Amino acid sequence: MFHKFALFVLVLYCLAGCAAPARKPATRPPPPPPVVKPLPPAEKPAPPSPIPPPGIPILPEIPVPPVVPKPLPPLVRLTTDQFPLFTDDMDLESLDAAVEKSLQYYQRAAGRGPFRMGDDQITVRELRESLIALREILRSGDTEAAKQDRIRETFDVYQSTGLDGKNTVLFTGYFEPIMKGSLNMTREYRYPVYKAPDDAITVNLGKFRDRYKNEQLIGRVKNGELVPYYSRSEIEDQASLAGRNLELAWVGDRIDLFFLHTQGSGKIELTNGRLLQIGYAKSNGRPFQSVGRFLLDAGKISPQEISYQAIKRYLREHPDDLSEILGYNESFVFFRVVEQGPVGSIGEILTPGRSIATDAAVFPRGYLAFMRARKPVLDHEGNALSWIPFSRFVVSQDAGGVIKGAGRVDLFCGSGGEAEMLAGSLKERGELYFLVKKRPN
Repeated sequence: MFHKFALFVLVLYCLAGCAAPARKPATRPPPPPPVVKPLPPAEKPAPPSPIPPPGIPILPEIPVPPVVPKPLPPLVRLTTDQFPLFTDDMDLESLDAAVEKSLQYYQRAAGRGPFRMGDDQITVRELRESLIALREILRSGDTEAAKQDRIRETFDVYQSTGLDGKNTVLFTGYFEPIMKGSLNMTREYRYPVYKAPDDAITVNLGKFRDRYKNEQLIGRVKNGELVPYYSRSEIEDQASLAGRNLELAWVGDRIDLFFLHTQGSGKIELTNGRLLQIGYAKSNGRPFQSVGRFLLDAGKISPQEISYQAIKRYLREHPDDLSEILGYNESFVFFRVVEQGPVGSIGEILTPGRSIATDAAVFPRGYLAFMRARKPVLDHEGNALSWIPFSRFVVSQDAGGVIKGAGRVDLFCGSGGEAEMLAGSLKERGELYFLVKKRPN
């Protein structure tokens, strides 16, 4: 009994001891928690790069180049409803004369070409046949309406995209000066007209690199190195070519001689009354710079009064400034004596009002074109009284140092004073078209 009772008491005691709270040992008060600076917000992790399949090397990411718009071609082919009205303000005889010169050129150039017009390749034979076809239509006794219909049926028409890609072409004029001069230097005639010097070397860069096709340099050899040829100032003011027997003739007006250079051909009336016809032979290769722009930038002439006549007048009124102003245009032209003239870049005589100068790298030489622009009505002093629209067939038979690209055309206005006034006034925006006989289906 006691045993059972003792066992019961022992159980109670153990239960009581286990239920009693344990006594904690004495400890120091805990230190204050450390001050922790807040961390900046974590950046969003970049997504993992995709793992290429086995066997494919990991390449660096290649940037995509910007899309460069394709340059416009110089000529675009028109649909029939876009054709202009082919009216002509000149006589048929002058067009016949111009066409005949181009036919002679194509007879010599039979192996050249083809030429690109828009997306098409045109042969010399097709260019020649197109001239003949137009001449036959214009010579016919058909009514004007019937001629227009035949032109539309016979030809494909390509329009120049121009200066701005919007078909705008800048038309200027040039002429053949007639100057008084002598074969010998005198007190009156003391400014030389030079022929091309032997040491002016032409380098066709396309023979060295294909990317320089149609580009050339003109220079001279100095100490075994090709250097730029003498500038206008070096030739005219420093007499770099004097004493080398290069003078074709002598003239009495330095200003008119300067403009003879810009025109590229002319006539010199000698003291015995004979006319010496001279034409372009070569240039010094220096870039052409406009003295009109020089006078504008220097504030010598206002934009409102700038014109060919105003430039000549300023030069005559300021003789002490001539060397500086004319020397700004470093380009200098050398001439040759020709039997007839003026002679264009195709080797044929130009026709006033019909021959145009264009960029041979853009448009075919000798080819048939149609222009639309405005022309001035001039008084006897060359002042423009009004402007009237005109259109005519023209032929690409010449070139010019500043006539570059699809948006520049120079119209040959003829010889002498009236042609000079017209050419000096003409600076108009217009349109240019080329006609090619359709191919048989």
